Amino acid sequence: MIEEPRSLQSHLDAESRAIVDNCGQCGRCVEVCPVIPFSKAAGTESKQVIGGIIDLLAGRSETLSAASDEWASTCNGCGLCIPECPKEINPRKMLALVGAKQSAVSSKTPELFRRMSRSIKVLVGMQLIPAEFKKVFVPPRVRDVPIVFYLGCNALRTPHLLFNSMALLDAVGADYEVVGGPSSCCGVIATKWEGQVKTGDRVTMNTINRFEGFKPEKVLNWCPTCQIYLGETLDGYRRTSYDFDHVTDFLANRVEIMKPKFIRPLRKRAVVHAHVGRSDICSNVDTLLRAIPGFEIVETVFESGYTCGGSGCAKAPKLAAKEHGELLQRTIDTGADMLVTLYHGCHQTFIGAEKEGKFKVQNFTDVLVEALGETPHVDQMKSYRLMDDFQMIVDEAQPFLKANGIELDGEWLKQHGPSIFAGLEFNGQLECFGDPAYPEHKH
Repeated sequence: MIEEPRSLQSHLDAESRAIVDNCGQCGRCVEVCPVIPFSKAAGTESKQVIGGIIDLLAGRSETLSAASDEWASTCNGCGLCIPECPKEINPRKMLALVGAKQSAVSSKTPELFRRMSRSIKVLVGMQLIPAEFKKVFVPPRVRDVPIVFYLGCNALRTPHLLFNSMALLDAVGADYEVVGGPSSCCGVIATKWEGQVKTGDRVTMNTINRFEGFKPEKVLNWCPTCQIYLGETLDGYRRTSYDFDHVTDFLANRVEIMKPKFIRPLRKRAVVHAHVGRSDICSNVDTLLRAIPGFEIVETVFESGYTCGGSGCAKAPKLAAKEHGELLQRTIDTGADMLVTLYHGCHQTFIGAEKEGKFKVQNFTDVLVEALGETPHVDQMKSYRLMDDFQMIVDEAQPFLKANGIELDGEWLKQHGPSIFAGLEFNGQLECFGDPAYPEHKH
């Protein structure tokens, strides 16, 4: 019998009190933060910055100082602060708690989930045939199954990565069901971004209960934000009967099963894009790619943050622009054939670079599926990006949309395009930096 958890608000309050009680306000977490030099908090004494954070969590102030607010709002989740804390506090978690507390008072994105859900449905409908659309949007029939493959929400923007991942799970003989989409949100948007903690509580509980209904041994997650939110921020919120792992961890632990299945040698030289925020996941990807015959990793370039996109790198756009530029230049300088991307947000960020014709941009799941001798799922997002003409995209998308029962005319798509597409530019008509699910990072 799974015990009934305390409320999410009680959990957040307890976690905040523990941080307030333990933090010595030494400022070390601020000093090592790579975002600070690129933010308005640069030059502010580190103890002053952390002091404002602790005062808010302790209830001694209702608002953050300008420098403290800048640090909290531009944190890209790199986690470099975590091993530096002498009190063993997790500053990344601390700033997530601050974000939820601030949003509860005054959210900058009060209708974020509604807008995000709409844009995801349209974007998925522009890329998948009806059977595939149903697979990622409609919850499956509940049955006892050892594995639930959890997609999250925003990952559906690049659905081909998810279908590639399913092909990899099939290759190692996994028995699983797929759960994802806005109806199975992890709850981070309601709690952290909209400041609706009670709603977030219901959303998170609904998703956890949905997992429990399958009686799985493991829930294998794809989305890095869900990984940090459910696995780190909400650690201890509810005891579950399953292990919550990243899908790459499951696959890397079965690399010996996969090796003989890599029947297609890939004689390619690649630069691999990685993030320091979850280096363990990057290590898993490295293990899998190095198992492919003929495949050479020329260099792995680690960027800060834990992912590209609006909840990661795009929160510190000046730093992101610098790091992205350096990554692309290293790919050119090394003469690599390919830039290998990590997550869905990363893939959306870099696919446009393929237009220059100097190297291919593929996700690690594309590479692994090809090594299996199979054809990776069609990367329709890349096709749209490389068209570089929004009217062509509208025309190309209409058959998909109609087949999926989504009736939208071209004018609607033009009007709402910036809230649908991420990290894309089409003849200047759309100029979106990062993930439009977080519109405060203006494009």
